[in-house]
Amino acid sequence: MPFYGTMEIKPIAHIRTDFPEKFGIPRQSGLSPELTGLVVFEEEFRVPAAVEGLEGFSHIWLLWEFSANRRSSGWQPTVRPPRLGGNSYMGVFATRAPYRPNPLGLSCVRLEKVIPDGPEGPVLVVRGADLMDGTPIYDIKPYIKYADSHPEAVCGYVDTLAERTVKVVVPDEIRLEFEDEPFYKSLLDTLSLDPRPSYHDDPTRVYGMSYAAHNVKFTVAEGVLTVVAIEPSTCYAERSRGICK
Repeated sequence: MPFYGTMEIKPIAHIRTDFPEKFGIPRQSGLSPELTGLVVFEEEFRVPAAVEGLEGFSHIWLLWEFSANRRSSGWQPTVRPPRLGGNSYMGVFATRAPYRPNPLGLSCVRLEKVIPDGPEGPVLVVRGADLMDGTPIYDIKPYIKYADSHPEAVCGYVDTLAERTVKVVVPDEIRLEFEDEPFYKSLLDTLSLDPRPSYHDDPTRVYGMSYAAHNVKFTVAEGVLTVVAIEPSTCYAERSRGICK
């Protein structure tokens, strides 16, 4: 009879992204392909030989921890997926919810390039990551299309849901100030995915999203997201104290 013991794992890397908090992060990887992240290895794993050959792959898998969703109460056998409006229950293993026995996530991202050497050792530049800044990475594997791609796949209740998107409107005075900033295009991509919880529908509410050292304020009404302000954010500087404004 096989022995099923426990396995102790530790992060091999962390990712740096423009999301200092959970709100606004795309619901899945690849939905906002312009989002750029840096996978920075922990000192023990900063070995150039460990990434040799990886530059030949266009996409990679990241195995990571829902580190911002740790709960002392443990896992839940049923959850309410946001895509279902937060009203219907599904088994946790039929969802990608964070409250799992082992709170691990899996993301397929585009590998833009491998920086083989530098002050922090090898660094992976990726696009399309759905991860918060500082998320620990536990493993990295190459995406292999003949094994990993299944266009004929049936996806249960997800197949009945349309991806919620909105039209993004940026007033000229805001657009002219920020359109040349490196984060502007990825910001618009992210906003077009409608960052609000699916059960929110208050056209008068002003939402705030921290992104790329800025606080982005917006409203949503009748399928149109209107940016009302883009302001410098204190979230990056004060994240270590748990303060984001």
